Amino acid sequence: MKRLNNFICGCTFALGISAGAANLPSDWQREQSFEVSATGLTKISLPVETLNAARPALEDLRIYDDAGNEIPYLVEHPKPSPKIVQAARSFQTSLSTSNTVITLETGLSQPLDAITLESPAANFIKAVQIESSDDGDNWQMLAQGKPIFRQLNSVANLKVSFRPITAKWLRLTIDDQRSAPIPFTGVRVQAYPNDSLPGELIPATISERDENSGETRLALNLGAVNLDIASIQIETAEPLFMRQIVFAVPQISEDSIREQVIGQGVIYRVAVDGQTPSENLSAPLGNLVRSHELILFIKNGDSPPLPIKSVSIERRPAYLVFLARQAGTFHLLTGNTRCDTPHYDLAALNMDLKSVAVAPVKIPSPSDNSNYRATEFMPGVEENGSSLDTATWKFRKPIKISNAGAQQIELDLDVLAHAQTSFGDLRVMRGSNQVPYIIERTSINRVIAPTVTLTNDAKNPKLSRWLIKFPKSNLPLTRLTCISQTPLFDRSMSLYEQLSDERGAQYHHFLGNVSWTQTPERKSKEFTMTFDGAPQSDTLFLETENGDNPPIQLEKFTAFYPATRILFKAKSGDELHLYYGNPNAASPRYDLSLVANQLLAADKKIASLSDEQQLIKSSWRENQIPGKGGVLFWGILALVVVVLLVIISRLLPKSQP
Repeated sequence: MKRLNNFICGCTFALGISAGAANLPSDWQREQSFEVSATGLTKISLPVETLNAARPALEDLRIYDDAGNEIPYLVEHPKPSPKIVQAARSFQTSLSTSNTVITLETGLSQPLDAITLESPAANFIKAVQIESSDDGDNWQMLAQGKPIFRQLNSVANLKVSFRPITAKWLRLTIDDQRSAPIPFTGVRVQAYPNDSLPGELIPATISERDENSGETRLALNLGAVNLDIASIQIETAEPLFMRQIVFAVPQISEDSIREQVIGQGVIYRVAVDGQTPSENLSAPLGNLVRSHELILFIKNGDSPPLPIKSVSIERRPAYLVFLARQAGTFHLLTGNTRCDTPHYDLAALNMDLKSVAVAPVKIPSPSDNSNYRATEFMPGVEENGSSLDTATWKFRKPIKISNAGAQQIELDLDVLAHAQTSFGDLRVMRGSNQVPYIIERTSINRVIAPTVTLTNDAKNPKLSRWLIKFPKSNLPLTRLTCISQTPLFDRSMSLYEQLSDERGAQYHHFLGNVSWTQTPERKSKEFTMTFDGAPQSDTLFLETENGDNPPIQLEKFTAFYPATRILFKAKSGDELHLYYGNPNAASPRYDLSLVANQLLAADKKIASLSDEQQLIKSSWRENQIPGKGGVLFWGILALVVVVLLVIISRLLPKSQP
């Protein structure tokens, strides 16, 4: 646990404000008053409402006494002691006709609460019985019917938990009645932490659910920022399942917002060999989440998505520690978007904060500070963009804004097709001035249903070919799926588009090649092909050789592309345009990235884009359909031939009459 080595007891800041609670600073929007009954070092638990009202890193958190003096403080996020996990001192394995028995010496004097088996086996599910002993002769039952498993889709659980117990020996009996025995190469034992922290279970709102191929994406609204999340609990009525889950949060990276993985786990509900179903619907996280949003990925593989009833989070407390020089009323202030992080001068006190008891102080919900002077959200940000000549931009779209503040726009197909792949040519313009923005690259997959036509080659009856037509060229497509009701086949599927080089010669630009095997017992009839690169044209071809077999039937073609958003600030009544379509434009660099966390945590309004306006007519060369070019090359070649013929005719001697 941390030791507070720097805390000056007499450190306070005189604010030059007359005494009285009514004279609180006017730059803070929210205020919470609470009573402290005794002097000395005071430790209180910050409620969720306070964390949510503050900025993402608590930069605007302030404490004032009733006389208007600012009180130095420290925010503590306590962490549990790390668990002791080590290899068993020794273990022996024996086989019987129906069981594998592992007897191990724990090597730990502390209470134990879990063991983890190690095995190279790739695909299994078995039930485990655990017994404990102090002498190796007399055994006491700890748990039975506990599942261990590893599946081909990388979902695995080889950890078995039980009630804390001190034992020198453990005996594990693995049931092999319904499947062949598997080898075990080691066992790790885990000590029980005796300083577990109190936790609070609060519900999370599922604000968005997207079903991707083999994966469910849940965007969870945590209801507050700055939450220290110990674990995530999922409620589902699905009777039997195994799933790997991954946690991610939006994070600023290279002047854009990307999703960063911060944890993973396994949830399951299984019944092994007739045993009572065993379940684990909680996955550990152990991270401080600064944003309102936590993204949860559930890896489904070929299984159908889980019906999720609800999601809850276990929150660890955050403590506010300060020195109360006198008993009385104190004021907790939040809601200042402009202030800097405070840097208090603290002196040595050599006190373990863990020994300071949490005061039973009741803090009410945040209320309006009566002295607050309203200021606009992120003032001055819109002036940061410089002027820009947009004469070389080919397209623009008017932006429709409903309310002032933080804005969010998802790029539509027009922008995706005509903008640079890196989106370096995007500009949000207010007249001739740029409006700074941040790009948010999400893991959300949007769906396009293309027009598909079966175009078999009459000269090659063994070849099946599907022509796949999209509404636009140059779309950032990442995946193609379809369904086949043909029960049994094995095919190699090729996806390509027809392009032309500078001379007009056509060639196949391959986008993927995947083998597809279908058997009657396979439940999923879906085929998925991931693109090796983004297509340049609006027409793709999917081909397969049938050999001497009948052709397969395909239906329900679907393509996917990642959703990309831009975030910016706007005023009510702003006349803004989104410009794009300049292949020579360099990516902008805005100072908005310095306050991007505020923009990300803000309550964003959904802006929209109007119809596309073409500012510059595309050149004749650009109007050529990809894969149909080469006319310019042949035109220039014909002109060169004509010029050469004229020159040669002039050089030839004139014929005599």
